[in-house]
This record gives sequence, C-alpha cells and structure tokens, in this order.
Amino acid sequence: MPKLPQQLLNSLSQFEHFNAEAFVEAHKEENKITSIRLNPFKKTELNFELNEVVPWSDSGFYLNKRPSFTHDPLFQAGCYYVQEPGSMFIEFALKQTVDLTKPMKILDACAAPGGKSTLINSLINEESLLVANEFIRSRADVLAQNLSKWGTCNTVVTNNDTQKFSELTSFFDAIVIDAPCSGSGLFRKQPDAIDQWSEDNVTTCCTRQKKILADLIPSLKEGGILVYSTCSYSAEENEQIVEWMMVEFDLEYLRLPIKKEWGIIETERGYRFYPHLTKSEGFFCAVLRKKSGEQSPFMPKKKSALEVSKIELSILAPFLGLSDNVIVKKNALFHLLNLAAFNFLIAYEKQLYFKKAGAVIGEIKGKDMVPHHELALITTINKDLPRLELNEEQALKFLKKENFIYQSEEKGLVLVSYKNQGLGWAKVLPNRLNNYFPNELRILN
Repeated sequence: MPKLPQQLLNSLSQFEHFNAEAFVEAHKEENKITSIRLNPFKKTELNFELNEVVPWSDSGFYLNKRPSFTHDPLFQAGCYYVQEPGSMFIEFALKQTVDLTKPMKILDACAAPGGKSTLINSLINEESLLVANEFIRSRADVLAQNLSKWGTCNTVVTNNDTQKFSELTSFFDAIVIDAPCSGSGLFRKQPDAIDQWSEDNVTTCCTRQKKILADLIPSLKEGGILVYSTCSYSAEENEQIVEWMMVEFDLEYLRLPIKKEWGIIETERGYRFYPHLTKSEGFFCAVLRKKSGEQSPFMPKKKSALEVSKIELSILAPFLGLSDNVIVKKNALFHLLNLAAFNFLIAYEKQLYFKKAGAVIGEIKGKDMVPHHELALITTINKDLPRLELNEEQALKFLKKENFIYQSEEKGLVLVSYKNQGLGWAKVLPNRLNNYFPNELRILN
C-alpha cells in the first residue's frame, strides 16, 4: 500500500472526530469486505451463505468469503447485486425522507454501473418512474445491462449531459447524485488511486460537481429531496458543496436518525464513513430538501406513433403475464413499460437520448415473436411458457455457450432457467439445442 497523501491527512485534521493514526492503520489492512444486496423481485435460495445484515439496509448482507460471482447463474439472472456497504446508505436516506408508498419520479443522475439505480428500483412501487442517466456511453451500456437483470419495466436509461435535465423544470420528486469525485474513499480498495490523487484533482472535481448540481437542481420539485454522495474524504467535495447548495439554491439540510453503533460520523453537513469505524470503505452522504421552486409541468397523455397494433399485441401477449403495462414499438423492437415510463418516453424522446426504455420484449418476424434476451429476465413474463430448467453445471455451460447434456419434454422455443430464474432462450431440436444467449454477454472463462 503506497503512503497516504499528507495533504489529505492535513485537510482531515480540521475535524475534531478525525483519528489520523487509526485512519492510516486501517489502510494498511487488506480489504476483505464483500457485501451484496438482494433483489426483492427475484427471491430464491442462494449458492452461498449470508453473514450479518448491513445495518442501514434491509436487503444488504456481508459475506464471510467472496465467491466467484461471474460463475454464479443467480448473479447472471439478477438475483443480487454486489455493492459496497456505504453505498447502501442511500436506501436509509431515501426511506427516512421520501414517501416511497406513493408513485414517485426519481432521477439517478450519475448512475453507472447501476448499484444505486437497482437499489432505488427496489424501493419504488410499480407505478413509479426511475430515470437512470449516465453521460459516458460505454458506462451507460453497463448500466442498461444491470437494470435489465433487475427485471422491472418502470425504468428508463438515458445517455445525456446533465444540462439536458435543467429543461425539465420541477419534474422529479427526488434526485440521487453520486457525484464524480477524487476517489480517496476507495484508497484501501484501489491502492493505485493513491498516486493519482492531488489537491488540484480535488479542485477540478469540485468544479464538475457544482456544474452537475446547477444543471439538475432546477428539475427538482419544491419540497423534493436531493441525496448527494461521494466516495471522497475531502471536505471541499462534501460539506463545502452542501453549504454551497444551501446558499445558491435555497435548499434545507436534513438530519437523519442514525444509530451510534453503526460507527457513522455525523458532521454539521453530512454523514462520513471511515474504514476504521464502519465495516465499509470511505463514503459521504447528505440529504437536502428544496424549499422553493416553480410549478411542476403537466405531462399530457397523448397518442404516440410508438403504440402497437392489435395484431402485434395478439402475437406478443402470450409471452407476458397480466399487467397494466404499455407495449411500444421503437426501431423494430417492442418494449414493455409502465405508464409513467411510457409518458416520460413520449414526452421527451426528442429532447433526450434514450439508451433503454422499460424492458425489451423482442421483435416480430412474419407471424412469429422472436424474444429478446431481456424478456427472459423480466418479472412479468408469462410463468406458463415452455421452460428448460437446468442444474448449476448445465446453467454455467449454457452461459458459456458450451454444449451440455440435458433432458426436455419440451420442443421448440423454451425459456432457460435455473432455480426458476430466467437466464435466456433456446430452441430444443430433435438432436441439438440452439443456444440464443447473447455472445457479448457469455462467460469467457
């Protein structure tokens, strides 16, 4: 482990709570923390044991040892997400400040790779909307994949500069911003980042954070909640940014009822996670409420060219369970969305770039439906579809696109599953099985 930057240690000495010796010693220890968060929509028996609960999360658990997640079919099916414990504090922050029983419109503004988006998606109800945005295109691809695994259709993934959202005046009930930062909170997990840290980089990150916040705060409703977080220890990126928001945008800082035994440090303007006090890497979080704002815009329901015909619907319907969701056709592919996501798509499809809207069902060729991989992952799939249930060894071979021995009374197109969780599609022929698992997603080793 490289030596921690003295400038960082000096800056942290301003806090009365800061214990430099314990902080440095904690960074000499090997990081052995592994934690996951369960998908409430895909409950099943896991292939490894869960240890203690992450205290600020109802669905987060520590593991005694790190399994090979890549080679776990349940990970590939989206039954859980591997996430840093500190990041799960977003769950506690939202539960304390937002009425999640009501239909909500929430923006996860810097959303890749998808940990916080899948967390938020787990908390909101079926009528709500989650907009998960990522500016970097390659990271937006990963974000879309992880939300697809989660199996819902009340999310959209956008790939836009945050400035685009300033035009959605007073639209969101809550915004989560895990801002790009200097990354000092991950030094123990990523020692190479120590040599890349500098005071100049902290300053650069502060400028970027202010720009993102200035872009997004106009889109928050009056009384709306802003959750701001970083994986930095620097006050310039944390408490000072919170103070700046309060002055510039008339936001009110909210205190949270944390428990002393959690080891989280409460400062005047936020909550700090230190590795020598919490079973977590470094993290900062603050929650603010918007005290004033313009009236929320009215989003009219209107007929859209994206809507499907009755004939198309009759071909698609057998693959889906009963629901109040909407099916739309975009670029020859059919998508399943809840009403809130549908309204958002038709209202802003010309203004924003959509990477993904709801869940992709598939396409129609002739009179036949060709299912998309995402359809195998959604929770509203027709449970009575022909199915090929595999054991763990068979499932891994399927995910690697290797040949395997199987038994099936079904013929033709089947949903391939493991522990009753969808993995993908295949066609059972008399002498072989055609594996339709996407090449770009297959396990390579």
